[in-house]
Amino acid sequence: MSKTDHKSKSNGAVKNNNAASSKSNTATGRSKKTAISKAAAGSKAGDSRLQEFFHDEIKDIYWAEKKLIQTLPKMAKAATSEELRTAFNEHLNQTKEHVTRLEQVFELLGHKPQAKKCDAMEGITEEGASIIEETEQGTHTRDAALILAGHKAEHYEIATYGGLAQIAHTLGHQDIAKILETTLQEEIVTDETLTQLAESTVNEEASGE
Repeated sequence: MSKTDHKSKSNGAVKNNNAASSKSNTATGRSKKTAISKAAAGSKAGDSRLQEFFHDEIKDIYWAEKKLIQTLPKMAKAATSEELRTAFNEHLNQTKEHVTRLEQVFELLGHKPQAKKCDAMEGITEEGASIIEETEQGTHTRDAALILAGHKAEHYEIATYGGLAQIAHTLGHQDIAKILETTLQEEIVTDETLTQLAESTVNEEASGE
């Protein structure tokens, strides 16, 4: 074999080794990219599940607020105390605004407003209806019972709006969190108003009946 032929075969072997090494590096690179891609996909899937839950809970509280719009006029009509009747009517106007804000939240999320039945609020409002039926008209005892029913609704809303605002911050929806926190503060004030009515007049009057 000539030196030229030997040199040619040697160069060919080097080229083959380099090609094999290049293919191996390419495969390794692709493997790393695939692993990174899968990890990213897993992270997005986790965020997506939380986002889906958040959207679902917005539907829930949207239904709850619309249910209260139907319920509050009945509670106001049943109230004996003028102050309590006024409190319920004022909260009715607030609740209509809360519905409008939730529709803004749907828009910011890129969804149309949609209500999902809220079993908790349905139970609370049904209890309120039974209170009206089971207490005597024109009594402060009925007012005390209506205030209790109002507290139950407010506490559910306070818990819901507080939790949703926290999730909104986690998801990076700062604008939505601000909307939810505004409503949260109004729900807290309404709850405090009911407490003041109970402590200042209603409970005292009811105790003497």
